Amino acid sequence: MPNFPDGFLWGAATAAHQVEGNNLNNDWWQLEQLAADYGVEFSGDACDSYHRYEEDMQLLADAGYNAYRFSLEWSRIEPLPGKFSRAELDHYRRMIETAQRLGLTPVVTIHHFTHPHWFGERGAWLSPTATDDFVRFVEQACTILHDVEWIVTINEPNVLAITHGGQRQVAQGKPYPMHALPDQEIGHALIDAHLAAAPLARERTGAKVGWTVANQALTPTSGNEAKHAEVQYLIEDEYLEASRGDDFVGVQSYTSQPVDADGIVPHPEHDDNTLMGWAYRPDALGIAIRHTHEVLPDTPIIVTENGIATADDERRIAYTQGALTELAAAMADGVDVRGYLHWSLLDNFEWGRWTPTFGLVAVDRETFERRPKPSFSWLGEIARRNAF
Repeated sequence: MPNFPDGFLWGAATAAHQVEGNNLNNDWWQLEQLAADYGVEFSGDACDSYHRYEEDMQLLADAGYNAYRFSLEWSRIEPLPGKFSRAELDHYRRMIETAQRLGLTPVVTIHHFTHPHWFGERGAWLSPTATDDFVRFVEQACTILHDVEWIVTINEPNVLAITHGGQRQVAQGKPYPMHALPDQEIGHALIDAHLAAAPLARERTGAKVGWTVANQALTPTSGNEAKHAEVQYLIEDEYLEASRGDDFVGVQSYTSQPVDADGIVPHPEHDDNTLMGWAYRPDALGIAIRHTHEVLPDTPIIVTENGIATADDERRIAYTQGALTELAAAMADGVDVRGYLHWSLLDNFEWGRWTPTFGLVAVDRETFERRPKPSFSWLGEIARRNAF
């Protein structure tokens, strides 16, 4: 394999609610209380990364990585509408400065799935003030992002539109839809918020600004190409097209699924399935990168998430090796990819469950001891050499 380009980002990613612990004022904390009887687990102290972020970053730097993606927690920064915490902004500023001091390029996500209670009480993304509320938060975030090179406005808006759409269905007394497509009204609201926030963040900081899209790597079954195109537009391409003109787009890929006449085919049970129940498809990353490039041929790509939920770390290495091989092949064919950020740095709170372990580093949930896995040093060596 050839070397990767100079300046290629090699890192890992986390999200505030999944690793910080005790985000008491957001919608996910509330959901954990309300849905506990339905199997949703408690995030609690999570990985205590709110206090241990320097230890996490030091691990990355020492192992040879050069980038770290993390997110800001809106509910900490703006606990009440229009009331901002200077102390919390300073906390996230210290995280940025710590990353830079350790030689890590911070890739900062402004919104990663969670929002304050008050935003939810207003109707969340369906509130008539949603875009204004989000832009106000972004304005404050920009006061600490002036020297950050890469900014993500919103993480996986297409997944947000699916999950919030499902919650909307439940609130209307309907069952939670399985294998749903994004709620279009919510999706369009998220697109509006991104289109308002991205130019503001770019102007205030000078950073490269984009957002990340969950790439499903969908493939058509024989005779169902039209249905595939319809589903792919609704679940993915509409959000990719909103990135047209952005400085980059984040590709987030884990698995692949076929589309038949009825839509997306659920993952069948199989011994090879991951702890998420997903098909083992390291080739999905190549499919996702190439499709994103087809939709946005002039927009640079960063792989902002890619990984596997498994308790077998040798399998994690094999999966990642396969994914990186697909990545390198796409780049050799001319796709402009600027970095690879593995999901996740830590075994963390995986949105309602602790069992799916995506981390390169295990965490003792009683002592918070970090225990790097062999995959961590394996990928770190690739990062150090900038080559396979």
